Amino acid sequence: RYTGQPLAMALPASRDEVSALVRLCAAEGIAIVPQGGNTSTCGAATPDGSGRQLIIGLRRMQRVRHIDAANQSITVDAGCTLAQVQQAAAGVGRLFPLSLASEGSCQIGGNLSTNAGGLAVLRYGTMRELTLGLEVVLPDGTLLDALSALRKDTTGLDVKQLFIGAEGQLGLITGATLKLFALPTAYSTALLAVDCAEDAIATLNALQARFGDRLTTFEMISEPCQRISERHKRGCMPIFAPWALLVELSDGGEPAALQASFEQWLGSQAFHDGVLAQSEAERASLWQLREDISDMQK
Repeated sequence: RYTGQPLAMALPASRDEVSALVRLCAAEGIAIVPQGGNTSTCGAATPDGSGRQLIIGLRRMQRVRHIDAANQSITVDAGCTLAQVQQAAAGVGRLFPLSLASEGSCQIGGNLSTNAGGLAVLRYGTMRELTLGLEVVLPDGTLLDALSALRKDTTGLDVKQLFIGAEGQLGLITGATLKLFALPTAYSTALLAVDCAEDAIATLNALQARFGDRLTTFEMISEPCQRISERHKRGCMPIFAPWALLVELSDGGEPAALQASFEQWLGSQAFHDGVLAQSEAERASLWQLREDISDMQK
Protein backbone atom coordinates (compact mmCIF):
# COMPACT_ATOMS: atom_id res chain seq x y z
CA ARG A 1 0.00 0.00 0.00
CA TYR A 2 2.81 2.39 0.84
CA THR A 3 6.17 2.97 -0.81
CA GLY A 4 8.83 5.58 -0.25
CA GLN A 5 12.39 6.74 -0.81
CA PRO A 6 14.43 7.33 2.35
CA LEU A 7 17.49 9.53 2.61
CA ALA A 8 19.25 6.69 4.45
CA MET A 9 18.73 4.16 7.21
CA ALA A 10 20.47 4.52 10.57
CA LEU A 11 20.80 1.56 12.95
CA PRO A 12 21.78 2.89 16.39
CA ALA A 13 22.88 0.48 19.11
CA SER A 14 22.01 2.56 22.19
CA ARG A 15 19.66 5.23 23.45
CA ASP A 16 22.55 7.74 23.40
CA GLU A 17 23.14 7.07 19.71
CA VAL A 18 19.40 7.56 19.07
CA SER A 19 19.51 10.84 20.97
CA ALA A 20 22.52 12.04 18.95
CA LEU A 21 20.81 11.11 15.67
CA VAL A 22 17.63 12.96 16.62
CA ARG A 23 19.59 16.07 17.63
CA LEU A 24 21.41 16.01 14.29
CA CYS A 25 18.16 15.62 12.34
CA ALA A 26 16.55 18.46 14.30
CA ALA A 27 19.49 20.75 13.48
CA GLU A 28 19.44 19.83 9.77
CA GLY A 29 15.64 19.82 9.31
CA ILE A 30 15.51 16.14 8.39
CA ALA A 31 12.34 14.24 9.18
CA ILE A 32 12.59 10.91 11.00
CA VAL A 33 10.68 7.70 10.37
CA PRO A 34 11.08 5.21 13.25
CA GLN A 35 10.89 1.62 12.07
CA GLY A 36 10.45 -1.52 14.15
CA GLY A 37 10.17 -5.05 12.79
CA ASN A 38 9.05 -3.76 9.37
CA THR A 39 6.18 -6.23 9.22
CA SER A 40 4.33 -4.02 6.69
CA THR A 41 1.27 -3.61 8.91
CA CYS A 42 1.91 -0.01 9.97
CA GLY A 43 1.91 2.70 7.31
CA ALA A 44 3.77 5.13 9.57
CA ALA A 45 6.91 2.97 9.26
CA THR A 46 7.25 3.90 5.55
CA PRO A 47 8.99 7.13 4.46
CA ASP A 48 7.50 9.39 1.80
CA GLY A 49 9.01 9.83 -1.65
CA SER A 50 10.94 13.02 -0.95
CA GLY A 51 14.28 11.35 -0.20
CA ARG A 52 14.63 13.63 2.83
CA GLN A 53 13.42 11.32 5.57
CA LEU A 54 15.81 9.26 7.67
CA ILE A 55 14.67 5.80 8.76
CA ILE A 56 15.86 4.95 12.27
CA GLY A 57 15.64 1.20 12.88
CA LEU A 58 16.19 -0.25 16.34
CA ARG A 59 17.07 -3.85 15.40
CA ARG A 60 20.49 -3.57 17.10
CA MET A 61 18.88 -2.54 20.41
CA GLN A 62 17.86 -5.96 21.73
CA ARG A 63 19.00 -5.95 25.36
CA VAL A 64 16.87 -7.30 28.18
CA ARG A 65 17.95 -4.79 30.80
CA HIS A 66 16.31 -6.18 33.91
CA ILE A 67 13.78 -8.80 35.02
CA ASP A 68 12.15 -8.59 38.45
CA ALA A 69 10.17 -11.80 38.97
CA ALA A 70 8.97 -10.68 42.42
CA ASN A 71 7.56 -7.40 41.05
CA GLN A 72 6.50 -9.19 37.85
CA SER A 73 8.15 -6.67 35.55
CA ILE A 74 10.72 -6.63 32.75
CA THR A 75 12.70 -3.72 31.28
CA VAL A 76 13.87 -4.10 27.67
CA ASP A 77 15.24 -2.19 24.70
CA ALA A 78 12.61 -1.20 22.16
CA GLY A 79 14.32 -3.29 19.48
CA CYS A 80 13.67 -6.58 21.29
CA THR A 81 11.28 -8.77 19.36
CA LEU A 82 8.06 -9.76 21.07
CA ALA A 83 9.21 -13.40 21.04
CA GLN A 84 12.43 -12.46 22.87
CA VAL A 85 10.44 -10.78 25.64
CA GLN A 86 8.06 -13.74 25.90
CA GLN A 87 11.03 -16.13 26.18
CA ALA A 88 12.82 -13.98 28.76
CA ALA A 89 9.68 -13.87 30.89
CA ALA A 90 9.14 -17.64 30.58
CA GLY A 91 12.73 -18.13 31.72
CA VAL A 92 11.81 -16.81 35.18
CA GLY A 93 8.43 -18.56 35.27
CA ARG A 94 6.40 -15.54 34.17
CA LEU A 95 4.16 -14.65 31.23
CA PHE A 96 4.27 -11.62 28.96
CA PRO A 97 0.80 -12.05 27.47
CA LEU A 98 0.89 -10.03 24.26
CA SER A 99 0.66 -12.53 21.40
CA LEU A 100 0.65 -11.73 17.67
CA ALA A 101 1.13 -13.75 14.50
CA SER A 102 4.26 -11.68 13.78
CA GLU A 103 5.80 -12.10 17.26
CA GLY A 104 9.02 -13.53 15.85
CA SER A 105 9.78 -10.31 13.97
CA CYS A 106 7.68 -7.46 15.41
CA GLN A 107 9.47 -5.31 17.99
CA ILE A 108 8.39 -3.95 21.36
CA GLY A 109 8.82 -0.37 20.15
CA GLY A 110 6.40 -1.04 17.33
CA ASN A 111 3.98 -2.88 19.64
CA LEU A 112 3.95 0.21 21.86
CA SER A 113 3.72 2.70 19.01
CA THR A 114 0.67 0.92 17.59
CA ASN A 115 -0.87 0.04 20.99
CA ALA A 116 -0.99 -3.61 19.93
CA GLY A 117 -3.81 -5.72 21.34
CA GLY A 118 -3.13 -9.27 20.20
CA LEU A 119 -4.89 -12.53 20.93
CA ALA A 120 -5.15 -12.25 24.73
CA VAL A 121 -6.55 -8.71 24.92
CA LEU A 122 -9.75 -9.86 26.64
CA ARG A 123 -7.85 -10.88 29.75
CA TYR A 124 -4.74 -8.71 29.74
CA GLY A 125 -5.62 -5.61 27.71
CA THR A 126 -3.65 -3.74 25.05
CA MET A 127 -0.08 -2.47 25.38
CA ARG A 128 -1.46 0.53 27.28
CA GLU A 129 -2.44 -1.80 30.10
CA LEU A 130 0.77 -3.82 29.87
CA THR A 131 3.19 -0.88 30.21
CA LEU A 132 4.60 0.42 33.50
CA GLY A 133 7.20 2.84 32.15
CA LEU A 134 8.85 4.19 29.00
CA GLU A 135 12.12 5.67 27.84
CA VAL A 136 11.67 8.07 24.91
CA VAL A 137 13.89 10.34 22.85
CA LEU A 138 11.93 13.56 22.26
CA PRO A 139 12.02 15.52 18.95
CA ASP A 140 14.89 17.76 20.11
CA GLY A 141 17.01 14.78 21.21
CA THR A 142 16.21 15.09 24.92
CA LEU A 143 15.92 11.75 26.72
CA LEU A 144 12.77 11.20 28.77
CA ASP A 145 13.51 8.45 31.31
CA ALA A 146 10.24 7.27 32.84
CA LEU A 147 11.08 3.58 33.26
CA SER A 148 9.59 3.24 36.73
CA ALA A 149 8.33 -0.24 37.61
CA LEU A 150 6.11 1.11 40.40
CA ARG A 151 2.60 -0.29 40.03
CA LYS A 152 0.72 1.94 42.42
CA ASP A 153 1.92 5.21 40.91
CA THR A 154 -0.70 7.82 41.81
CA THR A 155 1.39 10.91 41.11
CA GLY A 156 0.63 13.50 38.44
CA LEU A 157 0.09 12.95 34.74
CA ASP A 158 0.68 9.56 33.13
CA VAL A 159 3.01 11.00 30.50
CA LYS A 160 3.92 7.63 28.96
CA GLN A 161 0.40 7.26 27.58
CA LEU A 162 1.06 10.11 25.13
CA PHE A 163 3.59 7.95 23.29
CA ILE A 164 1.71 4.63 23.28
CA GLY A 165 -0.26 4.42 20.04
CA ALA A 166 1.29 7.62 18.63
CA GLU A 167 3.28 5.75 15.92
CA GLY A 168 6.37 7.88 16.52
CA GLN A 169 4.71 11.28 16.12
CA LEU A 170 5.77 12.61 19.54
CA GLY A 171 9.04 10.81 20.16
CA LEU A 172 11.07 7.69 19.53
CA ILE A 173 10.62 4.94 22.12
CA THR A 174 13.97 3.35 23.07
CA GLY A 175 13.01 1.26 26.11
CA ALA A 176 10.08 0.05 28.16
CA THR A 177 9.19 -1.51 31.50
CA LEU A 178 6.41 -4.03 31.00
CA LYS A 179 4.09 -6.04 33.24
CA LEU A 180 4.53 -9.76 33.68
CA PHE A 181 1.99 -12.25 35.01
CA ALA A 182 1.84 -15.69 36.55
CA LEU A 183 2.46 -18.38 33.95
CA PRO A 184 -0.76 -20.37 33.35
CA THR A 185 -0.52 -24.09 33.91
CA ALA A 186 -3.88 -25.08 32.38
CA TYR A 187 -5.44 -24.34 29.00
CA SER A 188 -8.68 -25.40 27.37
CA THR A 189 -9.20 -24.55 23.70
CA ALA A 190 -12.11 -25.01 21.31
CA LEU A 191 -13.30 -24.06 17.84
CA LEU A 192 -17.07 -23.53 17.91
CA ALA A 193 -19.59 -22.92 15.11
CA VAL A 194 -22.25 -20.19 15.28
CA ASP A 195 -24.65 -18.87 12.66
CA CYS A 196 -24.29 -15.10 13.08
CA ALA A 197 -22.41 -12.32 14.82
CA GLU A 198 -25.23 -11.89 17.32
CA ASP A 199 -24.82 -15.52 18.41
CA ALA A 200 -21.08 -14.93 18.75
CA ILE A 201 -21.66 -11.95 21.05
CA ALA A 202 -24.13 -13.96 23.12
CA THR A 203 -21.52 -16.72 23.42
CA LEU A 204 -18.89 -14.20 24.52
CA ASN A 205 -21.19 -12.82 27.21
CA ALA A 206 -22.08 -16.30 28.42
CA LEU A 207 -18.40 -17.32 28.61
CA GLN A 208 -17.48 -14.19 30.55
CA ALA A 209 -20.37 -14.75 32.95
CA ARG A 210 -19.26 -18.35 33.58
CA PHE A 211 -15.46 -18.10 33.48
CA GLY A 212 -14.62 -14.43 34.15
CA ASP A 213 -11.03 -13.51 33.35
CA ARG A 214 -10.12 -17.13 32.68
CA LEU A 215 -11.45 -16.38 29.18
CA THR A 216 -8.21 -15.38 27.48
CA THR A 217 -9.03 -15.54 23.76
CA PHE A 218 -12.20 -15.10 21.73
CA GLU A 219 -11.54 -14.83 17.98
CA MET A 220 -14.17 -14.78 15.24
CA ILE A 221 -13.19 -16.41 11.94
CA SER A 222 -15.55 -15.69 9.05
CA GLU A 223 -16.59 -18.35 6.55
CA PRO A 224 -14.64 -16.67 3.69
CA CYS A 225 -11.50 -16.91 5.85
CA GLN A 226 -12.26 -20.55 6.55
CA ARG A 227 -12.65 -21.30 2.82
CA ILE A 228 -9.46 -19.44 1.88
CA SER A 229 -7.52 -21.35 4.51
CA GLU A 230 -8.91 -24.69 3.35
CA ARG A 231 -8.14 -23.86 -0.29
CA HIS A 232 -4.45 -23.22 0.43
CA LYS A 233 -3.96 -25.82 3.18
CA ARG A 234 -6.36 -28.65 2.52
CA GLY A 235 -7.70 -30.40 5.61
CA CYS A 236 -6.76 -27.61 8.03
CA MET A 237 -10.35 -26.59 8.86
CA PRO A 238 -12.14 -29.07 11.14
CA ILE A 239 -15.48 -27.25 10.80
CA PHE A 240 -17.20 -24.80 8.45
CA ALA A 241 -19.80 -22.31 9.64
CA PRO A 242 -20.89 -18.71 9.03
CA TRP A 243 -18.62 -17.90 11.97
CA ALA A 244 -16.08 -20.10 13.75
CA LEU A 245 -15.09 -19.02 17.25
CA LEU A 246 -11.60 -19.79 18.54
CA VAL A 247 -12.01 -19.81 22.31
CA GLU A 248 -9.32 -20.39 24.92
CA LEU A 249 -9.47 -20.47 28.70
CA SER A 250 -6.33 -20.33 30.84
CA ASP A 251 -5.75 -20.68 34.57
CA GLY A 252 -3.44 -22.00 37.23
CA GLY A 253 -3.97 -25.39 38.82
CA GLU A 254 -4.65 -28.74 37.22
CA PRO A 255 -5.42 -28.83 33.48
CA ALA A 256 -8.00 -31.59 33.94
CA ALA A 257 -10.13 -29.41 36.23
CA LEU A 258 -10.33 -26.55 33.71
CA GLN A 259 -11.01 -28.95 30.83
CA ALA A 260 -13.82 -30.65 32.77
CA SER A 261 -15.38 -27.31 33.65
CA PHE A 262 -15.29 -26.18 30.02
CA GLU A 263 -16.69 -29.50 28.78
CA GLN A 264 -19.56 -29.21 31.25
CA TRP A 265 -20.36 -25.70 30.06
CA LEU A 266 -20.21 -26.71 26.40
CA GLY A 267 -22.61 -29.55 27.13
CA SER A 268 -25.16 -27.05 28.43
CA GLN A 269 -25.05 -24.97 25.22
CA ALA A 270 -26.61 -25.52 21.80
CA PHE A 271 -23.64 -25.37 19.42
CA HIS A 272 -24.41 -27.41 16.30
CA ASP A 273 -20.72 -28.12 15.64
CA GLY A 274 -17.34 -27.67 17.26
CA VAL A 275 -13.99 -29.15 18.23
CA LEU A 276 -12.51 -29.25 21.74
CA ALA A 277 -8.75 -29.82 21.87
CA GLN A 278 -7.92 -32.99 23.80
CA SER A 279 -4.13 -32.60 23.81
CA GLU A 280 -1.42 -29.98 23.50
CA ALA A 281 -0.89 -31.08 19.89
CA GLU A 282 -4.57 -30.48 19.06
CA ARG A 283 -4.43 -27.10 20.81
CA ALA A 284 -1.37 -26.18 18.76
CA SER A 285 -3.14 -27.17 15.52
CA LEU A 286 -6.09 -24.89 16.32
CA TRP A 287 -3.70 -22.03 17.02
CA GLN A 288 -1.77 -22.77 13.82
CA LEU A 289 -5.02 -22.44 11.91
CA ARG A 290 -5.44 -18.95 13.36
CA GLU A 291 -1.81 -17.98 12.81
CA ASP A 292 -1.94 -19.03 9.14
CA ILE A 293 -4.91 -16.84 8.21
CA SER A 294 -2.87 -13.72 7.34
CA ASP A 295 -0.54 -15.70 5.08
CA MET A 296 -3.45 -17.49 3.42
CA GLN A 297 -5.17 -14.17 2.67
CA LYS A 298 -1.98 -12.76 1.11
